[in-house]
Order: sequence, then C-alpha cells, then structure tokens
Amino acid sequence: MSVSGEEAMALGELAERWTEGIDAALPAAVALRHELHANPDVSGQEEPTARRVMAALGGLDAETVAGTGRLVRLGPPGPSIGLRAELDALPVAELTGSPFASTVRTPPAMHACGHDVHLAGLFAVLQAARRLKLPLGLIGLLQPREEVGPTGAADVVAGDHLVHHQVRALVAAHVQPQVPAGRVASDAGPVNAAVDEIEIVVSGRGGHGAYPHLAVDPVPALCRIVLALSETARSTVNPLHASVVSITQISGSAAPNVIPGTAAAAGTIRLMHETDRPLLHERLARTVTSIAEAHGCTGKYEVRRGEPALVNDATLAGLTRGWLDEFRVPTASFASCGSDDFATYGSQVPILMQFVGTGYDHASGPMLHDPSFLPGDEVVRQVAVALLAGWLGAASVTSPSS
Repeated sequence: MSVSGEEAMALGELAERWTEGIDAALPAAVALRHELHANPDVSGQEEPTARRVMAALGGLDAETVAGTGRLVRLGPPGPSIGLRAELDALPVAELTGSPFASTVRTPPAMHACGHDVHLAGLFAVLQAARRLKLPLGLIGLLQPREEVGPTGAADVVAGDHLVHHQVRALVAAHVQPQVPAGRVASDAGPVNAAVDEIEIVVSGRGGHGAYPHLAVDPVPALCRIVLALSETARSTVNPLHASVVSITQISGSAAPNVIPGTAAAAGTIRLMHETDRPLLHERLARTVTSIAEAHGCTGKYEVRRGEPALVNDATLAGLTRGWLDEFRVPTASFASCGSDDFATYGSQVPILMQFVGTGYDHASGPMLHDPSFLPGDEVVRQVAVALLAGWLGAASVTSPSS
C-alpha cells in the first residue's frame, strides 16, 4: 500500500528535520567511529563493540540478537523499517598510520571493511530519530558475524526478530572504493553474488619422489582439475551472467621429496543468478571425478553453501534514488561478485543494499579488506544519508496500518 499525497508531504518535512538532526549528531558519530576503529572486535567476539555503540546512544533499550548483536527500536508499535550495520572487524594488522588506528595487535584486528563507518552512520540516524515523531517503527540492527559463518544474518532470521517487529523492509549501506567519492549506488536487481566454498580432494598412492612409477601421484591430476574448473564454468554459465571460480589454497605433501597420498585445493564459487548454482556444481563435480579417474586417482568435490545472491528490491531501489535526488546526492551504478550475508534477509522482506563511494582508484588504491583501507570521516555522513534515504523510500510504500 502506498502513502497518500498528504503522507508524502509529511515525509518530506520529516526528511528535512531528520537530516538536520544527523548533522547535529555528526561530531559524536565521528568520535564513535574513531573509538570503534581503535578498538575492533573480530567475528563472534563483538560484545565490546555492541556495548560501545549502545553507550554512545545512551539510555536506549535494546534486545540481544544473534549472540553478540543488538536490536534497537524507535517510533510507534506496528510495522517498521530496519537499518542494518555490522559489528565485526577482520583479523588484519592495520597499516594506515592513522592516529585512531587499531590498538589490537596480538592477534591483530582491524576495521578493514568499513564496518566502523557503517555503525557510526547508523548511530547518527538513530540519534537524530530520537527527537522526531516517526510515522513507522525504526529498527536499528547491530549485526554480528558478517565476515564469517555461521553468519549473524542467518541467526537473526532464525530468531524471528523481523517477524516480531513487523519489519516491512531492510536497508543497508556499504562503503565501496570502486564507486566514485560522494556518489551512492542504489540499483535494482542482483548487486552481490551468491558464494559457496568448495574443496577438492584427489586421492592416489603416495611414495618417494625418486620412484614416481611406484606411486599414483594425485598432484598432476589436481593441477589439471584446478585449470579446468574455470573452463567448466565458462561453458556452463550464460556469458551474460557473472560467474567466478577462485581456487586460493592448494596442499600436498609436507616434504619436497615425498609424493603425497592425497592433494587438496579449496576456494569459492560466485554467481549472480541462483538458477545457475545447481548445474554448475554438478558439472564441476563431474570435472573433478573424471580428471582424477583419468590419472588413476579418485576425486571428491565438496560444497559448503554460503549466502544467496543479494537482489535489491526494484521498487525500494527506485524510491530510494528519488530521495537521494532530494538530498542532492549524486548516484552511480555498481554491482560486484563480492558477497554479503545481508542477502539472507531477502528471504523474508524486501531488501536494499547501497554502496557509498570512497573514491579510490581500484587499480592502485587499497580495496576492502586491505590493511591500508581507511575511508575519510566525511563518509560517515554519506552512509547516514544513504540509510535515511532507504528508510524514507520504504516508508513511501508502507502504511502505518499495513
């Protein structure tokens, strides 16, 4: 159900006051960003980060979700619209030289994916909303374990939190170095890939490197399999559908003069279209077993299913771009074979992932997960405005009585 003209006018007035509140909250939001960046917590250990955010919000009640996460609700009872930010950092040793660089060194941790910026942006939106009369509920979701499985999004969905709070849509914003600085991508359709982890194990018969004729060496078979996987994907998946096979780990014997009994490889498969998943895995498995058999070995192909493709709701994306225009935020188009567990929420509600440009040259500047990645503090406001535009876009099609 869409809102009336009168309700749309009210949303416009609300947007103006909300952005003023965000600007007023920015000094505290930037200070929070610095505190979070200096004190990162890796996946599954985010309780201190959640407490820091809640302390900054000062006096707001929160539910504990997914173990170390928090859910904050503002506004009236009934239907609501959710905004998500991630709590976890990465096990990376920071190399930015920033005055607020990570103090966690053993083992290392760093906000190398911008989650500190996302949390600060969400803080600014929530802090500003406390002084407003909202027509719909506002859910602030501080989600743990975005970087590793089992993911926090899966736990939030399994816990029925979205159902309990009558969440009608969920919005997120992620910093992105491949989007020009100051621009926001809010595109409809697939914007991130489904990702599955794969492992290949080839078994033969081990032996001494001096006597290969007395062994059945699995290493040549594994090498040929690794080279064949990308060709299998190329000939299986529609060339208009993105697909990426990345083999990133290979192991054999522990000594240079030993032919191993088994050799293994592991990596990921990324696809933008869910319908390509079953057939590709079937053909990759056949490639593994047939090449291994041709070398006198046996081959095993195992899959650990990950997140689905992240598909932005078309209506929500279009309305959000309208609000970005109202806020004079220039837009861009962006999609990648990266993955995000935010896609999991799409099984329950319409979702929208936006990408906030940080403007690095992706050919030479640091990318996400790089120890030198450090968006500027000005991006905190840009994330906050993108989240607000998403909330207003969802509110434009959500009635308080729906």
